Amino acid sequence: MELKIINQDFSICKLKNLSQIDYSDEFCFISKTDEELSLVCNTKLVPKNAIECDNGWKAFRIQGVLDFSLIGILSKISTLLAESEIGIFAVSTYNTDYIFTKEENFDKAIKILEDSGYVIKP
Repeated sequence: MELKIINQDFSICKLKNLSQIDYSDEFCFISKTDEELSLVCNTKLVPKNAIECDNGWKAFRIQGVLDFSLIGILSKISTLLAESEIGIFAVSTYNTDYIFTKEENFDKAIKILEDSGYVIKP
């Protein structure tokens, strides 16, 4: 399975509202529930109205479009990384999954996955 590294720094934020989000970047993930409004975005584009923000995240995605019938793809990746005490933040889209790790763990995470048979695309 191929994993594609996304070469930018990400922040995970809690927002008051959507009014100050910069949608011009290629990657912008928004989640809304009855309890919160969350945003994952380029660190350079964190809105001024962020209530809380955690910087220092790097990401990769599973390449290609994943069929909804596929089972265990994200589970396998998260298990491999958890065994090395690397936490993840995952975002699923209609097409695929995006996996975020803290910057200080990113290179180690990529090495673990590469050693486990994943093909890494820069």
